[in-house]
Amino acid sequence: MSDPIPLFDNPISVPVIADVRAAAARIAGQAVRTPLIENAALNELTGARVFLKPENLQRTGSFKFRGAFNAISAMPDNVRSRGVVACSSGNHAQGVAAAARLHEIAATIVMPADAPKAKIEGTRALGATIVPYDRASEDRDRITREVQERTGAVVVHPFNDPFVIAGQGTAGLEAVEDITEAGLECDDVLVCTGGGGLTAGVALAVNDAFPDARIYSVEPEGFDDMARSLKAGTLQANAQTSGSVCDALLTPSPGETGFAINWRLLAGGLSVSDAEALSAVAWAFRNLKLVLEPGGAVALAALLTGKADVRGRTVLAILSGGNVDADVFVRALQQT
Repeated sequence: MSDPIPLFDNPISVPVIADVRAAAARIAGQAVRTPLIENAALNELTGARVFLKPENLQRTGSFKFRGAFNAISAMPDNVRSRGVVACSSGNHAQGVAAAARLHEIAATIVMPADAPKAKIEGTRALGATIVPYDRASEDRDRITREVQERTGAVVVHPFNDPFVIAGQGTAGLEAVEDITEAGLECDDVLVCTGGGGLTAGVALAVNDAFPDARIYSVEPEGFDDMARSLKAGTLQANAQTSGSVCDALLTPSPGETGFAINWRLLAGGLSVSDAEALSAVAWAFRNLKLVLEPGGAVALAALLTGKADVRGRTVLAILSGGNVDADVFVRALQQT
């Protein structure tokens, strides 16, 4: 695995709950405070009380805006003015592009050529310069470094950066605040997992409020590097970085920074098939009236398939994004 790319000089190493709270203050008024959704049919199906956090309703259509805005906001002015560069299949790309636009700085995004058209078009519409690459044969971190060296821009890594992780954790912070305000405690948490940044940030927030809660990563089958890493106690890589409809979750391996948190706080990892993720997309549309992308629906898929046994428990599941191409969405609706 390639070395992590630093955000800027002297970053914090591994974030803690205080960093998540600081991120919440930075993004206030810019990020959407997404609601918690409870659905009677889902509760009956699972035998649990389930709260869904729909980050598809977030600015740019996914949780990624949280981390991107926090990271860019935390930069000193003389560093931020150099502009930013990021590598992403689309959701982090749009989050960084939107945050850069709000800060009136340049953004360059290294994106796989096979990223969903909606994500490519959304990133370009936000004013970012796109550098395409072949995710099956090229190293996106190397290309990102080349852009950094050529332009002097600051790298905002999609998951292996403490400021990004802290920003993503604000989704969990909001959720536990809402659950606590309702007079409840959370027993189980399911998080859609790619590189592990969202999972780590949510784990910090949940563990602080509900230290006995079981927290699970959820990944696509064949790309369950987090689950395997948790079992092995060391970082495990995926054999390939393409080949699943859950494009948002396809990373080479977990980030070291997030894994330092996830190894300590997660109860384990689950995985779902592409067919199960697509089925969850269709279920969310029909029952919740929400549009999800497959990668943003894997936590819901784990509940719908019973891979997470949550009977009699109070559950939080993060729906991480909704940037789906029309043809994939139609495929999801037609397969069930």
